[in-house]
Amino acid sequence: MTGSREPSDTPLNVARYKINREIPASERPEAAEPDTNEAGQAMMDARAQYVEISIQQAMRRGDFDNLPGTGKPIPGLNAPYDPDWWIRQKIEREQITGLGPPALTLRSEDAGLDARLDAVVSERAVREILDDFNRRVVEARRQLRGGPPVVTALRDTDAEIARWQERREAARRERDAARDREAAARAAMTWRQRRQAKRGR
Repeated sequence: MTGSREPSDTPLNVARYKINREIPASERPEAAEPDTNEAGQAMMDARAQYVEISIQQAMRRGDFDNLPGTGKPIPGLNAPYDPDWWIRQKIEREQITGLGPPALTLRSEDAGLDARLDAVVSERAVREILDDFNRRVVEARRQLRGGPPVVTALRDTDAEIARWQERREAARRERDAARDREAAARAAMTWRQRRQAKRGR
């Protein structure tokens, strides 16, 4: 590049010197015809050597240390190919809601639907949420404006309500068990321990 000088580095200068010394001026890559195999190969070798030296310098400086994701598996490596992986990852990474094509927003909503249902206390509200979700999935499948295909499955309302009731019952049993354990621990305490516990509150 004109007007800018690269930082001086001994291995890089040695490599340049070797390249300039070994290749006669008439056969140097910049003077060679594009079709000349030997000159083209020499130019490729020179570039490869320059790139390798640059990488080695960066490694010595520590430019590749502590990069994000170092030592972790590549996410989605074994997942089936998704042509919209980049926009889906951006939506997940930045936690964007309500924006984007319906195919992607419905997919992210589907992933968190159980948690949303668990926050509801009445069966009627669960049914309304499921009916609204299924209606929007059907509308997205019918849309004619293009965009990624809708792969989100419809939810069976009756089956989802049964699962919701099972989860609520399991949570209630867990709360009751925790309350019983706490009551048993309090009953096992001596009068003095109970008094100290009250003072500590």
